Amino acid sequence: MPVGILGGTFDPVHFGHLRAALEVLQLLRLEEVRLIPCHTPPHREAPAAAPAQRLRMVRTAVAGVPGLTVDDREVRRAGVSYTVDTLRELRAELGAERSLALILGGDAFCGLPAWHEWRELPRLCHFVVVQRPGWEPPGAGEAARMLRAASAAEPAALRAPGAGRVLRCTVTQLEISASQIRAEVGAGRSARYLLPEAVLEIIETEGLYR
Repeated sequence: MPVGILGGTFDPVHFGHLRAALEVLQLLRLEEVRLIPCHTPPHREAPAAAPAQRLRMVRTAVAGVPGLTVDDREVRRAGVSYTVDTLRELRAELGAERSLALILGGDAFCGLPAWHEWRELPRLCHFVVVQRPGWEPPGAGEAARMLRAASAAEPAALRAPGAGRVLRCTVTQLEISASQIRAEVGAGRSARYLLPEAVLEIIETEGLYR
């Protein structure tokens, strides 16, 4: 069964991340979805919370949820976190026959050409593009080319050995963002119901985002 990979800063992790991960896990019948907090993102400002704090929040958020696991390799590796390095490590550990499914949003998929060594990614994993209802992919560019050449109609396509297939998956899109949560906390307002209570408790106890 394929292993799903969901990376990000998770600054903080919230219900938007968690619901998408759970729905992909169930809809595609994956063995697991590994949430992988990055240490330092390559294309954005440094996260407000430290790597260890973000890792702890993610672990707390998925504790006891079957199929959702946490992989701390990017935090342990330190430095800038490149997805290609993580996929190479996972491929070496899990073997050539195990399918890896990189889960990413539509905007991130369209931005793949800006990623470090992005042309290596289709050799290492399949792509699961989570989209909100009604989202349409671009008609031109590298993302459009990949969709035309490698689009998969059914989740079963991800189970065969190999890589490079692209499956679009419609999930419940919760209009929640980490920046919104940081802004609410920073302004002294409550972020309750935007993220798990246990994660909110960590934020409040450790004085994050104030």
